[in-house]
Amino acid sequence: MIVMLIKFLYIIIFFSSSLKHLTSAQESNQFIYNGFTGSNLNLCGSTTLHSNGLLELTNISDHQIGRVFFPTPLNFNKSMSFSTNFIFAIDPENPDLGGHGFVFTLSPKIEFTGAMPTEYFGIFNSSTNGQSSNHIFAVEFDTIQTVDLGDIDDNHVGIDLNSLISNVSAPASYFSDKEQVNKTLKLISRNRIQVWIDYDQQQNLLNVTLAPITSSKPEKPLLSKKIDLSLVLLDSMYVGFSSSTGSMASHHYILGWSFNRTGPAQNLDLSKLPPLPSRPKSGKSFNPKVIMGSTMGIVILIIIIYGLVYIIRRNKFEEFREDWEKEYGPQRFSYKNLYKACKGFKEKELLGFGGFGKVYRGLLPSSNVQVAVKKVSHDSQQGMKEFVAEIVSMGQLRHRNLVQLLGYCRRKGELLLVYDYMPNGSLDKYLFRNDTPNLNWDQRYQILKGVASALLYLHEEWEQVVLHRDVKASNVMLDSDFIGRLGDFGLAKFYDHGSDPQTTIMVGTIGYLAPEVSRTGRATTCSDIFSFGILMLEVACGRKPVDWEMPTEEVILADWVLDRWKNGLILETCDSKLEGKFMVEEMELVLKLGLFCAHSTPASRPTMRQVVQYLDRNANLPEILMDSSGLGFITVGHDSGEDWSLCFPTSNDFSGLSSSSPILSSVESEKLCGRSKITVSSYD
Repeated sequence: MIVMLIKFLYIIIFFSSSLKHLTSAQESNQFIYNGFTGSNLNLCGSTTLHSNGLLELTNISDHQIGRVFFPTPLNFNKSMSFSTNFIFAIDPENPDLGGHGFVFTLSPKIEFTGAMPTEYFGIFNSSTNGQSSNHIFAVEFDTIQTVDLGDIDDNHVGIDLNSLISNVSAPASYFSDKEQVNKTLKLISRNRIQVWIDYDQQQNLLNVTLAPITSSKPEKPLLSKKIDLSLVLLDSMYVGFSSSTGSMASHHYILGWSFNRTGPAQNLDLSKLPPLPSRPKSGKSFNPKVIMGSTMGIVILIIIIYGLVYIIRRNKFEEFREDWEKEYGPQRFSYKNLYKACKGFKEKELLGFGGFGKVYRGLLPSSNVQVAVKKVSHDSQQGMKEFVAEIVSMGQLRHRNLVQLLGYCRRKGELLLVYDYMPNGSLDKYLFRNDTPNLNWDQRYQILKGVASALLYLHEEWEQVVLHRDVKASNVMLDSDFIGRLGDFGLAKFYDHGSDPQTTIMVGTIGYLAPEVSRTGRATTCSDIFSFGILMLEVACGRKPVDWEMPTEEVILADWVLDRWKNGLILETCDSKLEGKFMVEEMELVLKLGLFCAHSTPASRPTMRQVVQYLDRNANLPEILMDSSGLGFITVGHDSGEDWSLCFPTSNDFSGLSSSSPILSSVESEKLCGRSKITVSSYD
């Protein structure tokens, strides 16, 4: 009983001491943890606090995120200066391959909605990376080279400001004071490594220094950069670490950590740091007698292993081939060749996510031709023959503004589609992301003309009518010369000229779907034209079709442009990134033609042939007179000699129309335009 009482008193004294220490740390904006036993840090995701005080951010599970932050934000409103010292170790699943690294970070928040693992370290994703509104400072310790983020190698340290494209970086190393040489530090060596990060606001100087645990702090830092963190940090910031894994994984450990806002961080007491977990022991050496007696067993085991490897390799590249596929011989790729071309479909070859699958970059071994390979799930065997027949038909499409489908491969529950590689990626990232070059107006206009020409080919000029059914900015690819090419035919359907499409299954992307498709599920060339109209508005305005972050009246792009047009301010909707550098006539044409194509009534939309004529300036867009209520518009005058439409407001009360937008009677309109065919519809 006495022993239990003593233990209880010891626990009370221990936690009282910890609480007192934490309160003092918060008041002075400094703290030190020689191991993390008894700490009340904010742990998130896969982060684990071991019983010996060792902090483990991530383990060797795939695609994990682990974060740890000091529980309360620190005040940076008087001074941005700070100093921190910590010790870490990275123990990879595979000794030769890292599983991504971790970052030390200052952040205004500890929850990162939508953040991704892998190269994004659990703090960004492809959309948020590079946004100035992040207000995030980080120092990354990266063990995988991501070319798209400008990584210099797979063992580097970088300084990041609101983006994982480092402001400055260097291979992980330290300067030996004794030998005056730079020595490499391998981050995934499992060795314990010390880090010092010091920022002096008066000099706007940030230093990052590394050294093995056995060395004192070198006089010369690894990275030394002039940076004004007042442009990044807010008055109140959290301080901590974030780590992630991908298809390859690592244990990321933090052994000790000190931080100070008013001077140099305290040195850690190395004798108090927790030890790393032991690695699994390798098998014991054989006794000579055991070796002699087990020779036959070893031989049998080797034979079994060899047989299993052979079976696994055979199954790895196994494909489905049926008799009816013989006629498609030239367009059928072997899975083995595609596997080699895409380097085993590793994450670093991933280009992005398309409809129903991932897209990888590949280099065909036989021809050294770069390709894009899309993996599509198709578990059902029903309709497979018809599906492959349509794929092969797509491969016969030939147009300079279409992404060429080179062929396919069929394996288990997967279809692999092989396309021309487009080095500049998709149009949407140039319109909506801040980390890509801006497209000038001439480039945008030529892209729209190219896509319009491609749709005209699909709708009218090939041997069958081809409905794309998913026209949008992310499916417009840009080649090396920034020529627009319409791609991703995963939803396309074919039917004969003069017949009706039979599909009634609604597919497509919200924001681009024509109203009649939402009601009936039936797509036509008119619904493709509607989607193209929305694309035209995107390109001109630099905005997505639906943006819930905008004011209520601006959420729907088409409604907003229509409202501005009604008030004579349509040019106010053009993309501010163009800085007014565009031809006014072309900009007005694109905006008005975009609304014309996106009319709520299919019969009131122009054909793709008319659209091409308008964009080529071979025909004048009909004069479109807007009613003041915004419920409809009137098109008058036409130069193409083709059918046209006359659209009226949905209301019979025309008293709201302005004097500049008169309503014409059917007879007056017929006399004015010299046309006999009149279609009455509304613009909802």
